[in-house]
Amino acid sequence: MIYEGILLFGVVFIVSTIFDILTESRSALMFRHSRQALIFIAIGLYFILSWQSKSKTLPMKTWHMRLVSKTGGKPNLWQLLWRYLLLWPLPLLGALAIKALVQKTGYTPADLFIVVTPFTLFIPTWFSRDGQFLHDRIAGTRLVNDRPTQPLR
Repeated sequence: MIYEGILLFGVVFIVSTIFDILTESRSALMFRHSRQALIFIAIGLYFILSWQSKSKTLPMKTWHMRLVSKTGGKPNLWQLLWRYLLLWPLPLLGALAIKALVQKTGYTPADLFIVVTPFTLFIPTWFSRDGQFLHDRIAGTRLVNDRPTQPLR
């Protein structure tokens, strides 16, 4: 996830820079909702195009993972779109829980816990026999080991 985040930083930076140039905005708060929607779409395009073309992103290639459909074939576009959309609810619920905690306690340094909310995606894997993500289960996709097999000598 950290490796993916580094690449996504580049995507978000480029999209935000182009957005700022085109809208002549001088603050991230200008056109905030439009900016967020555009970044959401750009991140989605990054993932969906990577999954569709090679069934993996660059970090997935590094870690020898590949995305396949439930039957082992290449996922279709709807499965990829569904998978991307389903990636968001658990981390957003985690972020909402952090915000509620901070508001209830008044302890603002707890805002820092927002960085752990992406890891909420792993919680359902602890209760699954095959260790697959909940969003993969629902979308009809799964991650498989793509490590090259070595010939016997």
